[in-house]
Amino acid sequence: MQAIAGAVTSSPAETATKNVVALNTAMFGLYDAAGRVFQKNILAQHPVILGLFSAAGGRFILYRPGMTPLEAPPVPIVYQLMKSVGHSVMALSEVVAPYLDNEANQSWRGPLLAYRSQMQTALETLDATDMQVDWRATSRTLLQNNIAFMDACTEKGSISTADLQSFARKQAPLLKGNIAWAAETQVNHWMGVIAGWKKLLGSDWDKTYAASNTIYVARQNNVLFSVLAQFFGPDAINSRLMLIETISFTTTPEDMLEALTRIIADRSVGAMFFGNYYLMDYELMGGDARKAIAAQSAKYDLKPFLPPPVPFGSHQWPTLITPGAGATSLDNLP
Repeated sequence: MQAIAGAVTSSPAETATKNVVALNTAMFGLYDAAGRVFQKNILAQHPVILGLFSAAGGRFILYRPGMTPLEAPPVPIVYQLMKSVGHSVMALSEVVAPYLDNEANQSWRGPLLAYRSQMQTALETLDATDMQVDWRATSRTLLQNNIAFMDACTEKGSISTADLQSFARKQAPLLKGNIAWAAETQVNHWMGVIAGWKKLLGSDWDKTYAASNTIYVARQNNVLFSVLAQFFGPDAINSRLMLIETISFTTTPEDMLEALTRIIADRSVGAMFFGNYYLMDYELMGGDARKAIAAQSAKYDLKPFLPPPVPFGSHQWPTLITPGAGATSLDNLP
């Protein structure tokens, strides 16, 4: 045993440091245990709506006290059809982009030909899909243009930047229509669902919490959050209606409920210790850190660059709202 046991040494300072730091580690276990109780209590008293991102246009679940969760019907399948055709154009650029202006590298041919086969199959069966005539015509043209571009690349044996730019210019106007129709389908569906749930809940709507998830690129003009905001109103934003940032497109209802529970539970802690219900919605050390940054910036001859302080409990949209120059939608682009 002597070979593996050895003598373990630890100075009094190292031992003391570990003892104190262990308090923070232990906190998370206690936090999780308390969170399960908090979640049960919240769901017993408040309806909760979760808006979850999905490739099918989103997923909405309504939790009502004492009742089985109610899952909304999915967005009509035409949304996925429009999005799939649109993504096929963008995906094609991803296939060829690493090989632009590099005729010696032919490793793109296999993936391109395999994708062309899928594209051809989709085009041949497009008429059997549940899609209105004018939308189908645009989708057909997009797929035909994709195939023509792939055939030209294969025949030429190379892919130039000019070729890809020409392809992009040709597809862009068609893509705009495709994107607009997909968005219209998604929004129309979810507006109807949330309107129905608001009527179903009646007076309980005023104590309903809601949250949707987002990753960085989808936080601006987030569709699910924006739909919820129309029914919850400005005063509910950041109080009963939350946008929760995640690191992947999809997340589970359980993880979303856990995040929502933690936000609500922390508010009571902030009110108890510091007298402000929404304090814990913010980085607790953030205010003091601002002062420290300002002080340190002077030492480095820097001008402090910080956002303006906002009051705890602000109902500002949790996305960019400051106006500025430049396009704000596809309609503003040439």
